[in-house]
Amino acid sequence: MNQSAATTAIQDFKRYNPGYTQRFSAATMAEMIQVLGFSLLVGIWVVVCLQEVESHGDHPFAKIGIHQVTFALTDAAYVKASPAVLGSKDQNSEWVTVYISNLNPSIDDWIGVFSPANFSDSICLPENSRFSPPYLCSAPIKYQYANYTNPSYKVTGEASLKLQLINQRSDFAFALFTGGLSTPNLVAVSNTVTFENPNAPNYPRLAHGKMWDEMTVTWTSGYGINEAEPFVEWGRIGGDQRHSSAGTLTFDRRSMCGAPARTVGWRDPGYIHTSFLKDLWPNQVYTYKLGHKLLNGTIIWSQMYQFKSSPYPGQDSLQRVIIFGDMGKDEADGSNEYNNFQPGSLNTTKQLIDDLENIDIVFHIGDICYANGYLSQWDQFTSQIEPIASVLPYMIASGNHERDWPNSGSFYENNDSGGECGVVAQTMFHVPAVNRDKFWYSTDYGMFRFCIADSEHDWREGTEQYNFIEQCFASVDRQKQPWLIFIAHRVLGYSSSLFYAVEGSFGEPMGRDSLQKLWQKYKVDIAIYGHAHNYERTCPVYENICMSDEKNHYIGSLNGTIHVVAGGAGADLTPFAPFETTWSVFRDYDYGFLKLTAFDHSNLLFEYKKSRDGKVYDSFTISRDYRDILSCTVDSCSSTTLAS
Repeated sequence: MNQSAATTAIQDFKRYNPGYTQRFSAATMAEMIQVLGFSLLVGIWVVVCLQEVESHGDHPFAKIGIHQVTFALTDAAYVKASPAVLGSKDQNSEWVTVYISNLNPSIDDWIGVFSPANFSDSICLPENSRFSPPYLCSAPIKYQYANYTNPSYKVTGEASLKLQLINQRSDFAFALFTGGLSTPNLVAVSNTVTFENPNAPNYPRLAHGKMWDEMTVTWTSGYGINEAEPFVEWGRIGGDQRHSSAGTLTFDRRSMCGAPARTVGWRDPGYIHTSFLKDLWPNQVYTYKLGHKLLNGTIIWSQMYQFKSSPYPGQDSLQRVIIFGDMGKDEADGSNEYNNFQPGSLNTTKQLIDDLENIDIVFHIGDICYANGYLSQWDQFTSQIEPIASVLPYMIASGNHERDWPNSGSFYENNDSGGECGVVAQTMFHVPAVNRDKFWYSTDYGMFRFCIADSEHDWREGTEQYNFIEQCFASVDRQKQPWLIFIAHRVLGYSSSLFYAVEGSFGEPMGRDSLQKLWQKYKVDIAIYGHAHNYERTCPVYENICMSDEKNHYIGSLNGTIHVVAGGAGADLTPFAPFETTWSVFRDYDYGFLKLTAFDHSNLLFEYKKSRDGKVYDSFTISRDYRDILSCTVDSCSSTTLAS
């Protein structure tokens, strides 16, 4: 490799991977290229970058030495939390001030928030019959260092923290630990804090039912079916209100596949209720509120919410869709930051909340909250998205951090779900799948048909899922629903992210080899993925070849499928390979999300927006009519002869 080529490679790598090359100067890297050769340098890049990529495997709670805790309660330290009672005005989220005093402070003192408030070993079950439970057998629901907002704490031993609590069906206690996270010593425990009604219904999540005129409402409460009857009161604004009963699900520790989900990460999920609101009139505003009728006849109500029903399939109206993957959750109070893992999460959430009036439906395509077996985080996530999911259909796909676990039926035999093995996600959220353990489904929104695959189950030709995907494509009437969108968590198409480039596949191995003939045959417009935490758009591509030189304004047939990676909604960013690919049109190492706007049957606008400001940084349009979809392109129509 010559000096010019080396310089170009370095510049490209810096352009798409800011921060990663800071540890090497350009001159040093060029010299390394000359001495070692390009392939070896790429290997060095791989080691450096993949260390960054894989570092998010450690959940912040995994850093806590739960089994190493020693009890050293002392009068020299105390913790007090105020107010002691929350939710007096039916709020499901409030801020608490935690006052800390310690006569022997250190820089690594930290506060753990535990729920239930009694977190001693007396409430724990032994992990097996031969061993008693440890002194502490539950991870906190959040934690923060004592000096987070008090730099002088190490000197004065006095500090106060502002922490946000959400209603999680139990009381709370705040514990002061010394000794850091790895060898914590419990020195003080606060008073108990509780919500006025910890069992109240909370965090409604809307989703499509199996029919276009059906909306489902899923929510969480502390009321089992032997305590109260769950239902939804709903109707059109100004119209009659009706009651729809709800089904109730839950799961226990035995439902989890392994640790930490069934050990230190376990927390009772409460009860998850789902009601089906049917026979909706298209594009109409409905109001609803959640109710639980207690045995004595008293009804516990949620606040009032509203949503707009979906257009009927093929309806010509303005239709706006948000799509992203890998958002995760973050804490507004700055607690237990996930290795600086999800700094974009709150920004993405805020952008969507601020623009709710211009959004009709949301798809979160896998890696939902990265609980990784610490179940309290699912409540935290549903609270974070409540302003969105309570008013818009919030459709999810299955990702590796929800499903993957050895010997659990997942296609990938890794530990990414932390022992949840899909149980939590498929219970907390409703999708219109025939079998929710097989998380693939189709859903219609006006002029759109969405075919959502489950990349954590086998998609290859001849499998049950492959047959579903083909049926989803084949059954759509493109005259009524011209915009055909394929969605999966892992990149089954094209990505020049570094870890895919290293594999040499530029996507999941066997992904597009199995599916590209379906995309081409049925003229799928756009295929969208997460998993790689960045943004990338390809040309209309088929078998690694761009079928059009156009980049921004497509007129007529695409002749291929545009593949988009939209996995940068919050989790730590994924670097790109340090070279260009022939099919990549635009790529961005930043946090963002997609917006698709169908103006009518002939015009679609695609936009990539950044989470930090909501502005558009990449876009294209498609303009065509039905005849363009009918026309044959390479391998899209069966060959015929005069004899046939």
